[in-house]
Amino acid sequence: MHFTRRDWIRASLAGTMTTGWLGRLAAEAGKPKRNCIVLWMAGGPTQTDTFDLKPGHANGGPFRPLASAVPGIQIGEHLPKVAAQMKHLAVVRSMATKEGDHGRATLHLRTGVLPQGSIAFPTFGSLVSNERERASADLPNYVSIAPRGIGGTALSPGFLGPRHAPLVVRGGDAELRVEDLDLPASIARPQADARLNLMRDLESDFLKSRHGLATASHRSAYDRAERLMRESAAKAFDLNEEKPTLRDAYGRNTFGQGCLLARRLVERGVPFVEVTLDGWDTHDNNFNQVKSLCGTLDPAWATLVEDLKSRGLLDSTLIVWMGEFGRTPGINPRNGRDHYPNAWSVVLGGGGIQGGTVVGKTSADGLRVEDRPVSVPDLLSTVCHALGLDPAKQNMSNVGRPIRLVEPGAKPLKEILA
Repeated sequence: MHFTRRDWIRASLAGTMTTGWLGRLAAEAGKPKRNCIVLWMAGGPTQTDTFDLKPGHANGGPFRPLASAVPGIQIGEHLPKVAAQMKHLAVVRSMATKEGDHGRATLHLRTGVLPQGSIAFPTFGSLVSNERERASADLPNYVSIAPRGIGGTALSPGFLGPRHAPLVVRGGDAELRVEDLDLPASIARPQADARLNLMRDLESDFLKSRHGLATASHRSAYDRAERLMRESAAKAFDLNEEKPTLRDAYGRNTFGQGCLLARRLVERGVPFVEVTLDGWDTHDNNFNQVKSLCGTLDPAWATLVEDLKSRGLLDSTLIVWMGEFGRTPGINPRNGRDHYPNAWSVVLGGGGIQGGTVVGKTSADGLRVEDRPVSVPDLLSTVCHALGLDPAKQNMSNVGRPIRLVEPGAKPLKEILA
């Protein structure tokens, strides 16, 4: 809720400034503000081999269910370390969506809407960045780590403007880097500062006479880049500060080190970080590919949970594991699974979430949701509540139309909200 001076006056004149109303205001003001880490499984992970197994059915495949740390909850055998952290996780087995195209489904999950005319919808990370604006912070509000397999529009800040676009950290061979973070070897810091001051002087009159989003974004981009190059900010990306044993536990690969970097960033107050693990588009050779992917996912995810917990950060950090859709319960002739948005799984954990729970149920063959279907707006509304955001909050779009953080009619999963 957001109360203006006019709201106070109107409430006073109407005689509604009661203890209950004040209590509601205090409750809104006192909501915990949490950071978010999204583990994005690009390509669409197979729910039938990870979090919604179908043992004994022809669709089940060769993987066996594994008992987790929570009695009665079983997950895939290739996620043993995640299974040990189940008391911190909530599995949603009843996602039901309609988009089976990678691009459209990715856009839907990341913005909560599908393309609508000329409206430039922002990705959810940009929405969080806008809500948690830290104008003077050295580090950005939104960081995307190794975003392979994601279309450009799915990372767009849309009508919120470039200052809420993600800082992209490139990955490869387990090395993560922010491009152009260091000064050229031939330029010392005093010389760089002098050049920046000269540029500001040259631009000042031009910027004063041309107000608007374009000039503001130009100035903001330079300011953000300059702050990011400061030693205190740049050190956040230096994983060599971490113990080798901890780096090994996360996994010496791009995704594992990306999860470690995500922890370092939320530890320093970055509100929204996403880490991508590509390769889940398993039309062919599904089972060997999923086993390999889980070998990367399992230690990184489990270590992230344990690392956050040991540092007192798990209660203030929401972790969301998801892709753009699931995969067919049926196994195709190439021993693979195809796109399937009708019934699939996501997992939420950490801050704001009641762990050790399961929401929804699919049929014995996995083809349909039998209990508690969950839509994309339902999921994003749940995420908003866990982060301490109001899903009904509105922002003005590029066409002059107010747009809510989450579409009307969304039903948050109250059964998993702590």
